[in-house]
Amino acid sequence: MTRSRALVASAVLFVAPQALAGEAEIKAAVDAAARTIMQQHDVPGLAIAVTQNGERHLFNYGVAARDSGLPVTDDTIFEIGSVSKTFTAALGGVAMHKGLMKAEDPAGGFLPWLGDSALARTPVMNLATYTAGGLPLQFPDSVTDDASMQAWFAGSKPKGAPGHSRQYSNPSIGLYGAAVAAAMDGDFAALMQREVIQPLELQSTFTHVPDERMDDYAWGLNRDGRQVRVNPGALDTQAYGIKTTASDLALFLEAQMDAGSLDGGLAQTHKPQFQVGPMLQAYGWEIYEDPADLDALLAGNSTDMAMKAQDARPLDTEPPLPHALYNKTGSTAGFGAYAVFLPDRQAGIAILANRNYPNADRIRAAHTILQAMGAID
Repeated sequence: MTRSRALVASAVLFVAPQALAGEAEIKAAVDAAARTIMQQHDVPGLAIAVTQNGERHLFNYGVAARDSGLPVTDDTIFEIGSVSKTFTAALGGVAMHKGLMKAEDPAGGFLPWLGDSALARTPVMNLATYTAGGLPLQFPDSVTDDASMQAWFAGSKPKGAPGHSRQYSNPSIGLYGAAVAAAMDGDFAALMQREVIQPLELQSTFTHVPDERMDDYAWGLNRDGRQVRVNPGALDTQAYGIKTTASDLALFLEAQMDAGSLDGGLAQTHKPQFQVGPMLQAYGWEIYEDPADLDALLAGNSTDMAMKAQDARPLDTEPPLPHALYNKTGSTAGFGAYAVFLPDRQAGIAILANRNYPNADRIRAAHTILQAMGAID
């Protein structure tokens, strides 16, 4: 693993000495992006990691908790919301690579409690790509534990046949994660630790932050200005439960750009399955064939894409696209995250904040930084 070079900017945007080619331009772009985000959206703290050709640059701004005033550091742990879905996809890729699961396998083959429901007959690939027939964005309030969650899935009646429309859904990929864990005959969190987090040497990535790292766990700021952390919920770990540092998330992106990572398991997640408007839906990741097309990125990460059903055109046996851009946004009530990488340029960015702010501003910030890196025109 390449040793990282940390470039740390404080809340007053301290300029560190420059040593690497292009470092000044990258730092200027990151500083400007961070300043804009924090000022426009009253963000307490921000951590940005930039990776290029295995070299990591870390930039920290502001505070990890507004009440304590403790600064964001390389060790600050953030909630990453739906970027967690790419970790669930990674575990699924491992299961598929080991021959424990195939894309076309019906979910009921792993989860007998689905009974004879429509979801029992739904291929797991459709659960992972939100194309199972219209599962909602969130569970209803009536789902409060495993028993009510299982009963709700077993009684769900999809709006249509799998594979025709995409409806972004936490329950959908949550059910995929449950099927993956069943296929691997284990507890989801334990499997994530053993099969993904440990092999990739992600030393500050957790499904549950341990007691000895709680002092590093940032507090988010919600829309009412209250300090918050994510609440537990049904299949939360699978859909939005990972907590990590900017450095670890950048290391995860570096692994994504290595075709041999997890013995090829990660490559399984990069194959586009559906064309959905301007983007290609893969397992967890959303793909754009023209990395420089900012308008397409903004459209693909819009509120409509998250909240409304979209037509989905199946793609047959599409290989991974090394020249494309792969991205994922994620949010909880008090945190906002963005992860993006370009395999052929060996470039990636992780942006973590302890406030949920608009996706469009995350996209624009990363786009500007990628231009400074020379990764896009």
